[in-house]
Amino acid sequence: MEQDFAGKIALVTGSSGMGLATALRIAEGGGTVHLCGIDADLNAKAVERAGRLAITVHKTDVSDEQQVADVVARSVDLSGGIDIVVNAAAIQTYGNIETTDSAHWDRVMNINVKSCYLTCHYAVPHMKKRGGGAIVHLSSVQGHANQYDVLAYATSKGAVHALTRAMAVDCAKHNIRVNSVSPGAVRTPLLEVSARRSLGDDGRTLDEIMDSFGESHPIGRIGNPEEIAELIAFLCSDKAGFCTASDFVADGGLMAVIGG
Repeated sequence: MEQDFAGKIALVTGSSGMGLATALRIAEGGGTVHLCGIDADLNAKAVERAGRLAITVHKTDVSDEQQVADVVARSVDLSGGIDIVVNAAAIQTYGNIETTDSAHWDRVMNINVKSCYLTCHYAVPHMKKRGGGAIVHLSSVQGHANQYDVLAYATSKGAVHALTRAMAVDCAKHNIRVNSVSPGAVRTPLLEVSARRSLGDDGRTLDEIMDSFGESHPIGRIGNPEEIAELIAFLCSDKAGFCTASDFVADGGLMAVIGG
């Protein structure tokens, strides 16, 4: 694989799914990655997947300011700086305006939006010292159009789009590009939980449920984390030097279908 990240240092949140796939892709491209996750089992699996790649996994609650400040400081101490930030940590919950209580709302906002703010708040000064860099926030097609009963999640992903634009405008003068990626359905641990809730447990295998979930996508299937990681990697690379303040949709044609 092309060594497109040789000498680059990345901070990535979310130690499974698209976060892990992105960490692996950057490390395979010659980069050094600091991967943050809160789940001990998922962190252990990430360490196993990483093998001898230059990936260090940190147990981190990305919604906690002190923990984020500490992991950024540790990453800089260990590797000498930060060039790339990818915010992939997120949760998806369910509820409408009546059933979503304030604790539920705050938890979604803290993990899905505040974590993006926190990582960048502490990482950007170090990126500036290294002459710039790239930031990618993982959003969702549900930041553009959403299902029923996903009030907090859809709101959080719309907020990520706004955060991306605001950061991109402010950071451009420091040679820091900021973009977001909005995937459709991608097979991650989060989607597997969501699919079982949405489609019910009627005796089908998980693979059968995933196939059914993919039927709403014109391409005929759901995505895989590695496909999204390739898009994120492009946006983090020098090849995307003219891309900033934009959202990139990777949804298998999902949003193009009327009444789908």
